[in-house]
Amino acid sequence: MKLAVVVLAAGQGKRMHSALPKVMHRLAGRPLLAHVLAAARALEPERILVVHGHGGGLVRDAFADQAVEWIEQAEQRGTGHALAQAMPRIPAGAQVLVLNGDVPMVRPDTLRRLVLASRKALAICTSDLTDPTGYGRVVRDARKRVRRIVEEKDASPKERRIREWYAGFLAASASRLAAWVAKLKPANAQKEYYLTDVIGLAVRDRVPVEAVKAQDAWEVAGVNSRHDLALLERAWQNANARALLEAGVSLADLWRVDVRGELACGRDVAIDVNCVFEGAVRLGDRVRVGPNCVLRNVTVGDDTEILACSVLEDSEIGTRCRIGPFARLRPGASLAEGVHIGNFVEVKASRIGPGSKANHLSYIGDSDIGAKVNVGAGTITCNYDGVAKHRTVIEDECFIGSDATLVAPVTIARGSYIGAGSTISKSTPPNQLTLARARQVSLPHWKPRRK
Repeated sequence: MKLAVVVLAAGQGKRMHSALPKVMHRLAGRPLLAHVLAAARALEPERILVVHGHGGGLVRDAFADQAVEWIEQAEQRGTGHALAQAMPRIPAGAQVLVLNGDVPMVRPDTLRRLVLASRKALAICTSDLTDPTGYGRVVRDARKRVRRIVEEKDASPKERRIREWYAGFLAASASRLAAWVAKLKPANAQKEYYLTDVIGLAVRDRVPVEAVKAQDAWEVAGVNSRHDLALLERAWQNANARALLEAGVSLADLWRVDVRGELACGRDVAIDVNCVFEGAVRLGDRVRVGPNCVLRNVTVGDDTEILACSVLEDSEIGTRCRIGPFARLRPGASLAEGVHIGNFVEVKASRIGPGSKANHLSYIGDSDIGAKVNVGAGTITCNYDGVAKHRTVIEDECFIGSDATLVAPVTIARGSYIGAGSTISKSTPPNQLTLARARQVSLPHWKPRRK
């Protein structure tokens, strides 16, 4: 049977106190809705439909590259009303899974169990909480059969003591779901069309209601406030840290590492405290990352060490390199084997060859540096003339003295030595010492001006 997934993502999220639509707030570096869509795609549905409302244009633009059908809920009249906007697009013979766009941590395995349970029944996802305040309660009869869901605002004192709560996901055949949704009425405290009333209608029609329990409460916890989002962020990061530990990664503190994307690690990788990984990061075997580092879309080769407080983004780093401390690799940096980039060195859109070193206080931008080059402290490549960027080429086995200024476009030929303090604006001959300094003059009769 073909599967259609409907994601309800029209909520404004007033308690977030933000102009941003609730489903666009970020968890682990991605919008909440991105996590829900990823879980949905893991089931390989025939189609995914997203019901949007507040800030719909912003939401659509953020996911413009994804195979999603967008449906506007122009008037916010509850979850049942939201699903009603989507049902006409779904064939009667399909199976329907309904998700919430603000519940980002649900496991695909839980959703698979939910869909499987819905083959001959209405399946709902539930969980148990010590304090389920704010959630709809699952009301069962004496035989433990699910009879209905009661929202907290409509619950009696006895019903509010129930610990099992409805997690907001359900699955059923499209034909049954469409019939039940058409019968919903806003007869409740909020005068809204509650999707939870579908459970009572299924019971009335003698359709079994199967409750599929999530393994962990945080898996189906929704985001309604900044506090909720902060708690889920830590739950996500801690779960991810545990997975890294189980895969053999050494973490100095599993509570102080943030993965906001995808982190793939080789064998015997060690990560110190307060490190942030964004986008797609790949660490080779025996890579060591020091404290307080940020890596964004970076590939790091085997046996490389990244020292404290370094920021690396959109870069490729070879094997046996040494980066930092306090180094910055900007987009387009590519380091070959055995490169050293030291403290307060910035590299941007540059290729640095095997065994080359820039150990102190330098800027290397729009450059091609060969093998076994030494870049002295204070060296800068002047790559921008105010209108366009130009490249600097430093060939193999060059020595760039301290405080040199290389004015691009310029080529430092193989084996060149550049004297400290030189400003080089013309290409140099190979294997020679080049100096470009003003003559030093001392004035013996000069005296400072006095006030």
